[in-house]
Amino acid sequence: MHIIAVGGSDAGISAALRAREVDPGAEVTVVVADAYPNFSICGIPYHVSGEVPRWRDLAHRTIGDLEAAGMTLRLDTTARRIDAVDRKLLVTGRGDEELVSYDQLVIGTGAVPVRPPIAGLDTLGTADGVHLLHSMGDTFAVMRTLEETAPDRAVIVGAGYIGLEMAEALTTRGLDVTLAEQLPEVLPTVDPQLGALVRAQLESRGVTVRPGTTVRQVSRAEAGAPARLRVDAAGSGEQPVTLYAGLVLVVTGVRPETSLAVSAGAALGARGAIRVDAAMRTGLPGVYAAGDCAVTRHRLLGETWLPLGTTAHKQGRVAGENAAGGRREFAGSLGTQVVKVFDHAAARTGLRDHEATAAGYEPVTVGWEADDHKAYYPGSHRVAMRFTGDRRTGLLLGVQLFGHKHAEIAKRIDIAAAAIYSGLTVDEVSDLDLSYTPPLGSPWDAVQAGAQAWTAHAGHA
Repeated sequence: MHIIAVGGSDAGISAALRAREVDPGAEVTVVVADAYPNFSICGIPYHVSGEVPRWRDLAHRTIGDLEAAGMTLRLDTTARRIDAVDRKLLVTGRGDEELVSYDQLVIGTGAVPVRPPIAGLDTLGTADGVHLLHSMGDTFAVMRTLEETAPDRAVIVGAGYIGLEMAEALTTRGLDVTLAEQLPEVLPTVDPQLGALVRAQLESRGVTVRPGTTVRQVSRAEAGAPARLRVDAAGSGEQPVTLYAGLVLVVTGVRPETSLAVSAGAALGARGAIRVDAAMRTGLPGVYAAGDCAVTRHRLLGETWLPLGTTAHKQGRVAGENAAGGRREFAGSLGTQVVKVFDHAAARTGLRDHEATAAGYEPVTVGWEADDHKAYYPGSHRVAMRFTGDRRTGLLLGVQLFGHKHAEIAKRIDIAAAAIYSGLTVDEVSDLDLSYTPPLGSPWDAVQAGAQAWTAHAGHA
């Protein structure tokens, strides 16, 4: 049995590892377009900030670790075409073409950055200080700009997760950072009430935040300007905005990379991602897809697309097990996410109000605050929460949190995710048997206090 995984990131490596666990006798090959398999793209901002000084430390596993697990790595090799009938994969590496036979194939080609319609992005590049950020190659280019030109100011276009993390990273390096976001508030994956708290945290650390700002053009600055790049934008009411920077970073999202699958005849689903069933099968014989290139089954929404590392790992594991002869299904995602913003964190899981409405629920969202542990013990922090439940059934649909990083925001959102996964009502969250000691919590955990506030408001006691 020869199994090929295309893609050396979360989904491809997870598939390869699981395939070898299920069938230790299988020949497993991973085709990697660059020389950096199994690197943590999520960790890039912390290398840029200097908190992770060695870029090699971003590797989840070394090349030696992966090879010791029994897989063959074909680095700097690009998959060009799939012959699904004869089960052959055309690859090119260092200029040579080769047809490689396979029995089962897992496509884990991931996602690629979106290039927004900003004039100048096609003519200016990394040598000019204009960057996208999605790979180790992109990371090295950003570091060259920082180390060789020593810019003192940066403009980041896009205030999603990567934009926020990079605003912190560049501020930590001593740059003056301006964060431009087209939508009315930063971190648009949470409600504006929590987005405003995130923005306040950014501004308290010296980041200039410009929500409601659409960047129109990036160009070389005029002589005598304070930096080498000029950014022209439109603020609220189309008010002209001009910014200057030595580094411009465009991080406005990603799209699924599906060209290899599409050329082989695979069907596309939500948001143009590869359509797969619960076993991660594409419909092409012996071909699976997983990770950011594939659709995601959401436990409350059905088919959607959620490009998350956690989801990619799980889908890759399912695809690898099935490619090796197993029978496993992807259980579904809730879009559980967390982001650190300086010494605070924001998190969400499940559905927000408008998403729940579109899915046919009758949502009620209630905001609340509670202490992370008993206030009489030193060092307590307030946790801001937003609970969304269904008015008719009381079903817990979604939770959003914001608070200090020491308030265990990530683990508290995981409590909510486990509750939604299990189909609990909001009221049933109070029945969870959670730990308590005054320095670490309260008899009613903050998440349970938020659930009780929702129950009182919505009348589902």
